Amino acid sequence: MLELRHLNTLLAIREAGSLVEAAERLHVTQSALSHQLKDLEHRLGVALIVRRTRPIRFTPAGQRVLELARQVLPRVRRTETELRRLAAGRSGRLHIAIECHSCFQWLMPALDRFREGWPEVELDLSAAFSFTPQSALVRGDLDMVITSDPVDDEAVRYLPLFRYELVLAVARDSALARPGFVSAGDLADQVLIAYPVEHERLDVFTAFLDPAGVAPASVRTAELTPMMVQLVAAGRGVAALPNWALTEYLDLKLVEAARLGEAGVWRTLYAAVRDGDESVPFIQEFMETARELCFQNLSGIKRAG
Repeated sequence: MLELRHLNTLLAIREAGSLVEAAERLHVTQSALSHQLKDLEHRLGVALIVRRTRPIRFTPAGQRVLELARQVLPRVRRTETELRRLAAGRSGRLHIAIECHSCFQWLMPALDRFREGWPEVELDLSAAFSFTPQSALVRGDLDMVITSDPVDDEAVRYLPLFRYELVLAVARDSALARPGFVSAGDLADQVLIAYPVEHERLDVFTAFLDPAGVAPASVRTAELTPMMVQLVAAGRGVAALPNWALTEYLDLKLVEAARLGEAGVWRTLYAAVRDGDESVPFIQEFMETARELCFQNLSGIKRAG
């Protein structure tokens, strides 16, 4: 009566807290998810969730099935990983460069999880802020580049990780800390705090300021996200950062976040690999692990089409 898809469904509902968000995670419509859940309850003869609550509450029967899912699904995934390793060979190399200063928040846990399943894959990690990583990828010096700036190259495949919104971090007493959104012109008299890379590689310029023909009053650089947030909190400027990177600082009420433009600025984070490597089993496993952990732990991100 119980199938793996049922266990995955209940676990997704538990993690998401609502049928709408669970359906998005499972890539199905809310109607299809509700139908699957009702069919399972009918077959079991017992209700599994208490509807019309947020977050959704599980009945005692639902808690029992949820506990089964927590025990069974990790074992199934580990077995699948072992089978992939047996089918494809146990060793390989995954040298990764990142163009995202905030990526360590989710990348390190993903690498830790990946290493457990593929201990013989040689892992290496570097920051790609001072060189062009796509060229190194094509040459074979790297095996993956984490980036939000795809380059048109037939030798490279860009595998989407997730979509995120670029938002403006402002001091809590700033005039920009208001409901609604900020326009490009609002930044004309502001000090923009940015990572120390070329303007052409900063989304706040390429996707927001440059199209409007606006430049900030000045630009100040900082290496680390916590350092940028502290400068913003002290009223020393504003900073454009991924929404998920700001979550903990918003919860601590250190800064406020403002949308960039009425529609917002949305970007997609990719893992770039050489053409053909997207089918390598351990790269597929890394992508699955990274996506899973991102959607478990990061706020405000969306699945990329």
